[in-house]
Amino acid sequence: MKSALRSCLTPPYGAVRAIRNVVFTSIFGFSVAGAALAADLPRILALGDSLTAGYGLPQDEGFVPQLNAWLAGQGVQAEVINAGVSGDTTAGGAARLEWSLADGAQALIVNLGGNDLLRGLPPAAARANLTTIMDIAKGRDLPVLLVGMQAPGNFGPDYKAEFEAIYPDLAAQYGALFLPVYFAPIATAEGGLDPAFMQADGIHPNAEGVQKIVVAMGPKVLELLEKIKP
Repeated sequence: MKSALRSCLTPPYGAVRAIRNVVFTSIFGFSVAGAALAADLPRILALGDSLTAGYGLPQDEGFVPQLNAWLAGQGVQAEVINAGVSGDTTAGGAARLEWSLADGAQALIVNLGGNDLLRGLPPAAARANLTTIMDIAKGRDLPVLLVGMQAPGNFGPDYKAEFEAIYPDLAAQYGALFLPVYFAPIATAEGGLDPAFMQADGIHPNAEGVQKIVVAMGPKVLELLEKIKP
């Protein structure tokens, strides 16, 4: 039970870390041409909490920079923008999505809900917030990859079932891509998380854990890029 809860918690603190993790530069110092090249790349906004922000990791070892590196390794030219805020809830994500999209993005990864569970917030409220996010994406014609969340059993079976149903329901309703469990690549057979791939807090993956998560999620991100309209 404890391991299930810890798999979705993030600290209720932290500064806004919506920082872009990839800077595109031109060869031979042609910065204007390099900026134009970067502007032409498809951009994915990664909206999330500390798991997206890269809590506890060097800047180049968090989820977003590792995903950018994985895409580059596949020969894919794209930019993933870090819109992760440590401690954020679904309400926070919904409130800041519009301005997070101000610089332009053609697709969206949504990984929120762990802090709602930490605070025992009503599943109905989380569903409403995530629906707002999906509505904003639909209004902008943005394809979405929605990452599911597993609820701990200590809130009771009804709470767990109601919360976990939010993600597949919304993915089906909005025609979004769906990744059921973020932590699946580093989960043990007993349902906990492998400590070899976790930071000392037992909550956040270490760099090796993030790498495994990125490799598992990567094909879904490629599908997401394919859904971007010219």
